[in-house]
Formats: sequence, structure tokens, C-alpha cells
Amino acid sequence: MSVAVIGAGAFGTALAVTLARVQPITLWARDARDMAAQRENTARLPGVRFPDGLSISAELETALACDVILLAVPMQGLGGFADAHDLTGKTVVACCKGIDITTGRGPSAILHQAQHIAVLTGPSFAADIAAGLPTALTLACADPDVAAHLQQTLSTPSLRLYRTGDVVGAELGGALKNIIAIGCGAVMGAGLGDSARAALMTRGFAEMQRVAATFGADAETLMGLSGLGDLTLTCTSDQSRNYRLGLALGAGADFDTRITVEGAATAQALRKVAQERNLDLPVCNAIAGLVDGTLDMTRAMDHLLARPLKEE
Repeated sequence: MSVAVIGAGAFGTALAVTLARVQPITLWARDARDMAAQRENTARLPGVRFPDGLSISAELETALACDVILLAVPMQGLGGFADAHDLTGKTVVACCKGIDITTGRGPSAILHQAQHIAVLTGPSFAADIAAGLPTALTLACADPDVAAHLQQTLSTPSLRLYRTGDVVGAELGGALKNIIAIGCGAVMGAGLGDSARAALMTRGFAEMQRVAATFGADAETLMGLSGLGDLTLTCTSDQSRNYRLGLALGAGADFDTRITVEGAATAQALRKVAQERNLDLPVCNAIAGLVDGTLDMTRAMDHLLARPLKEE
């Protein structure tokens, strides 16, 4: 079975590298010529040599002809990619996390034209995966036979996949934890302390569960790798771009706008969804305000701490 990764950012490159250690993999990249010559992605994942099993291609049709396509493009570009390319009859695995800011849809809804759709999500950093460090992810697919086949195809000695049929729950966990990670970074950047971060993580997780339930997801899914696991990782490590953005917001420091931070757009998209569905999401809404500049840290914390006292 042929496998391609489309998107040569850090995560897409890391997936391609670790998979190519056990099977032939095609990685599509815009700067394929330089990457093929150097056998390294010096811009996104420097210091990681490509294994012999990894082929770099600038021909998108070559990648799209493969049996399994891993789409590692930014979430806000996924809709444009799906509109521009025929995915009918394809087996597509979405490797991005977020909610489309224009449509309010997740990856599986955007890729509806594909024959088989799966979502790969969970606690992972590109550098860890590429280095062959032990990593466990969730593979979500509604078809149990396809899920089992993909699980076998995409697992490696260092990359362990757990499968679930709850696609919506898995992708919401991966999307919403990015918002909370921005908030946790802001708490630490503002010097509010570990106790405040723990409180924000916990109340943020309650909001994640609230949103997931509204969309019919299984509560147990949010307790797994794609929810609680990913939340724990991204809220406590400065390897997370979302957490680093929060650090900058909390400290009043500049942040490199060229860096893709999926949680920033997802926070704006979720605020729209919350308004449409009348969802009470004070933590997520406060973080959306921090991101778009309508709230500063003082006003955001005052707003959250002044809420009426209630049961947990």
C-alpha cells in the first residue's frame, strides 16, 4: 500500500520521516528540490536526516495517486485544498487540528468528498516523532475495518496508534486544547503561577467536554489521548506554538506572526459557534478576546474571577 504525506511543515515532515523508516513514503513539498538535495528539511525540521525510504516530490498528482494520503496542511488552508483537488474515492487522514474560521467545520466535514476519512491527533511534538521517541496518538475513523487497516499501516516501533470511531470527539479534543494552551501560556507569561494554570486547564477542559457533548461526541473520547492527553502536553511545554503565543500575550511581548498558531483562529471560530448554540464558554471566550486584542490580561482575569460562585 502506497502512502503519501502532503504538507512539509514540521509535523508533516516528522510523520514522513518516522514512517519512512519502516516503509516507502512520498512527501510532497513546495521546495522539494532543495529538500531532496539536502535530504533534510532545514527550514522546518533542521538536523533530522531523511531515511532512504523517503521520496520528496513537487508533483502533487504523484502524492494524490497514493492509496493513503496524510494531509498535514494548516487547518485554515484545508478547505481551500479540498476545493481545489478531487479527493473522490481517496483514503484521507487529516493531520491538522482546529475549526475552520469561515465555516465552523472540522477536518472530517471539510473532507467529506473522500471515500474514507480518518483523523490523526493526540499529544505529540514533531521533534519527538522525528527523533523516534515513544509517542502515542489517536486514529479516529468511522469505518472500523478502515480504522484497523490504517492503524496497522501507520504504526511504527516508536509511534503507537490507538483507534476510535468517534471522529468528532477526537478532532474536537485536538482543536479545543489549542485554545486552552494559549490561555495557560498567558497565565504563565503574566506571572500568575502554576496554581492558576492548573485551574485554567481544569475549567478549560470542562468547556471542551461541554462543546463535545453539544456535537454528540462521546465523553470518554475527551478523557483519552486526543483530549486530556493533548491538553496536558500543550499546556505545559514551550515546544507548543499555542503555549508560546500565550506566553507572549501574557507578558506583553511580541510574537512572530509568520508562525502558524492553529489555536488563534480556532478560538475565533469557537466564539462564533458558542454564540450560535448559546454555549457558556467563559474561558474560551476570554482567550479569544486576548487573541484578537479586545481583552488584556487584567480584564480577562477580572472577568473570570468575578463570575458567580457555583458547583464544579
